[in-house]
Amino acid sequence: MRTTVVIATRDRADDLANTLKHLRALKPTPPVIVVDNGSSDDTATRVHEDFPEVRLVRLPENVGMAARNLGVEAADTPYVAFCDDDSWWAQGSLSQAEVLFDAYPRVGLVAATTLVGPECRRDPVCEAMAHSPLGTAPDLPGPRVLGFLACSAVVRRSAFLDAGGFNPLLHFGAEEKLLAYDLAARGWELCYVDRLYAHHHPSAIRPSAAWRRRIERRNNVLITWMRRPLGDCARTAGTLLRDPVAAAGALRRLPRALADRRPLPDHVEQRIRELA
Repeated sequence: MRTTVVIATRDRADDLANTLKHLRALKPTPPVIVVDNGSSDDTATRVHEDFPEVRLVRLPENVGMAARNLGVEAADTPYVAFCDDDSWWAQGSLSQAEVLFDAYPRVGLVAATTLVGPECRRDPVCEAMAHSPLGTAPDLPGPRVLGFLACSAVVRRSAFLDAGGFNPLLHFGAEEKLLAYDLAARGWELCYVDRLYAHHHPSAIRPSAAWRRRIERRNNVLITWMRRPLGDCARTAGTLLRDPVAAAGALRRLPRALADRRPLPDHVEQRIRELA
């Protein structure tokens, strides 16, 4: 295949093993790179012993979702599909994605339909992407989007590297939004293609919903300061006042965010306003 699957994982060896079994069953079987974020369980041992065909990159510490960047850099295929350690691709979807990338050279990222749990419920995000107000251009394979779920996305490797990948400052949460902005700013298109499928069986080992909301609130403030107009930056004050913990986290990272400030081009800002 011309698509490598990249998985970032930490301390979820059982979930990862289940994902790797599903990926191994795909025909043709894609190459897989697992980036281990400093796991303290037996993740590395199980990958080495049970999945010797998988390339394992071991990190001494948890670098968050930026671990995916290392997987993309290590890949030697033109396309890269992301999985979480509790998600996997449906038969045929990666091959179809390769055909789409070949046919549509402006597309940098394809977002697939995410089927959740054994009952295969469509994630609500898919409905929103299917009805994107940004429409479908004649030279795109599906509705234009400005966001995605990383567990069900395939990227053109050159586009991902051109955009700088997932920003390590965010660590975890809302990292897809910033990458979507950066891809669009570099002239790449992002599309939702409903006939591509990825399965997501959410792990029982996961942070609380309250913690995730707080981290995403913090990161959305940082993203605004890194990419959006100053007027939007000023309006984040209300968010910070409502959540002192998120505010403290954002303020600690604000100097680095400002050092990476690159306002988006007008055409991307216009798309953001249309979505809002």
